[in-house]
Amino acid sequence: MGEIFFKYLFAFCALISIFAVITICVFLFGNAIPTIKEIGVFDFLFGVDWYPEYEIFGILPMIVGSLYVTSLSILIGVPIGILSAIYLSQFCPKNLARFLIPAVELLGAIPSVVYGFFALVVIVPLLASIFDGISGKSVLAAALVLSIMILPTIILVSKAAIDSVPKSYYEGALALGATKERAVFFAMLPAAKSGILASVILGVGRAIGEAMAVIMVAGNQTQITSNILDGMRTITTNIVLEMGYAEEGLHRDALIANGVVLFVFILLINMCFNAIKNRSK
Repeated sequence: MGEIFFKYLFAFCALISIFAVITICVFLFGNAIPTIKEIGVFDFLFGVDWYPEYEIFGILPMIVGSLYVTSLSILIGVPIGILSAIYLSQFCPKNLARFLIPAVELLGAIPSVVYGFFALVVIVPLLASIFDGISGKSVLAAALVLSIMILPTIILVSKAAIDSVPKSYYEGALALGATKERAVFFAMLPAAKSGILASVILGVGRAIGEAMAVIMVAGNQTQITSNILDGMRTITTNIVLEMGYAEEGLHRDALIANGVVLFVFILLINMCFNAIKNRSK
């Protein structure tokens, strides 16, 4: 009796999750598709001007800004996170790991606005002092704070993946004459690549969807630039900045369409990573 009860309970919870996803998709796409048609698909996705007062809604600068910030944060955060996970899993003394692992978990529990304040007080003035003539609020500042924010996810998930690899892989590599470092990097890491890739996917999702910390240090300028020391605006910050005063009408619907573009980006990124993971098996 109890087994049947929990079976249906778990199925009910799964259905709630599926229903929530479907509801969000219906709301987003139901509002966004007519709006994008009204603005024009090309004008909306590839327009470089965003002037809501004149009903001009081009989000290309925000798309480029999101890609800049996310890519740079991943380039910085992923190597640090994976190497940290390797250290905590295989090289860190147990007495030290008892303190480091809770510290990493605490890092993941810090609110994003606190990260934003930290970046505003520490990272922005530091960049302004290193590079003369800039305010410090830039793509680089946003990428640095995001790289810190994604570290807990990458470290903890990657560590769990490495810990789940059977010890026989490691012991077999040592028996064949490999050093400890070679056994870890060439025997255990390839076996844990699926979990490590999952941590990167979660990190990308966290980075591209973050708004509060980015809005405080990115400069929020609707421009396309190749200089990471210039300010830019991401899709998430565009929604947060303007949704509060957007009146009912095309402006509000255009911001909802921004959310659809962000949703599609995350979906495509997940599909690409999953395809890479499946090919690597």
